[in-house]
Amino acid sequence: MISRRTSLAATAAALVAGAAAPANATAGPTPSGPRGRLQRDVDALHAVGATGVLAEVQSAAGRSVARAGAADLRTPDEPVPWGSSYRIGSDTKTFTAVLALQLVGEGRLRLTDPVERWLPGVVRGNGNDGRRITVADLLRQTSGLNDYLAVSPDAADAFTPDGYRQSRFRPSSPGDQLAAALSKPPQWLPGAGKPRWGYSNTNYLVAGLVIEAVTSCPWAQEVHDRIVEPLGLRRTFTPGTSPYLPPPTATAYTWFPGQDRPTDTTLASGGGADGAVISTTHEHGVFLRALMGGRLLRPAQLAAMKETVAAEGWSPAPGVRYGLGIAWRPVRGVRGGIWFHGGTHLGVVSESGVTADGSRAVTSATFTVRMGDPAQDAQDLAALRLVNRALTAP
Repeated sequence: MISRRTSLAATAAALVAGAAAPANATAGPTPSGPRGRLQRDVDALHAVGATGVLAEVQSAAGRSVARAGAADLRTPDEPVPWGSSYRIGSDTKTFTAVLALQLVGEGRLRLTDPVERWLPGVVRGNGNDGRRITVADLLRQTSGLNDYLAVSPDAADAFTPDGYRQSRFRPSSPGDQLAAALSKPPQWLPGAGKPRWGYSNTNYLVAGLVIEAVTSCPWAQEVHDRIVEPLGLRRTFTPGTSPYLPPPTATAYTWFPGQDRPTDTTLASGGGADGAVISTTHEHGVFLRALMGGRLLRPAQLAAMKETVAAEGWSPAPGVRYGLGIAWRPVRGVRGGIWFHGGTHLGVVSESGVTADGSRAVTSATFTVRMGDPAQDAQDLAALRLVNRALTAP
């Protein structure tokens, strides 16, 4: 449910339809041109140890898809299915930010509103103070709130095969998650001067609660009514407490620390406004292009989303800046850089990017996560290269 951008150690501490493929996207010799480049980059990502990879590039000229690896290690000859469903993890945060900014555009919410206005007395204790934290602080990750995943009493036990199996059918409530975050003093309290940035899933947990307070509707309903339905997305949804994924999909493998074999972590529950959305590479790309193309937000709110602060420690990409639920980084050959977020859930990594005008987007799903393993660095770099090259293609 987090974007794997602070460090591998922090990731380990904090992790807990597309249409059918085009007729020409079949097995065979690698084609030339941009589609061939996408296939080569997908193959490179598979070669560094990912069990399965799926990627798509979209533009006004059409779309290209590529895949590599197996749907399941027990059936190595069965490829990753086209249009596989997967948990997009912290890419969910961009959806949540869109909801909040739509409410701002409607005059029902202000970015300067303190959390206390909408959740009186909820963010309090151990020095935490919702009177000092604004909606913008939540969306921009400048609140200083601790990440509920990192400070949870059972966090260490969760990152083992047995811990996973014991918890995969037991989603925790937002109340329990927030209580864990507030059990520790904040990292800082927002105030005058230069804002401090620090990634925390708790920010989006609270943002979801604020959205529910403003609308008097569940966060999941707002995602559906304001994003999924208007964009005609048929394979994008919020699963509630269900740990299951709809077919087709591929097995999501997690290498837990100290283990000599991966664990099938396809069944998983947990997450809400910070990381619950399930989608496909195709529909995720449709969302990103619609967002940057101005179909989901008014110009003033889209501009506010793009007001960024330095995201120090974001790895492996240099120069990252974080806006409201979306990040930016410079990429040589892409005028204006690219916008992205990224997300990791147990056994799956979502990596994507979109140009500033929404003219081109790339999305990918990698069905392997190696916790605390240097091999994850190579996988992350290969995914980053895939995104950069896809968005610099002519």
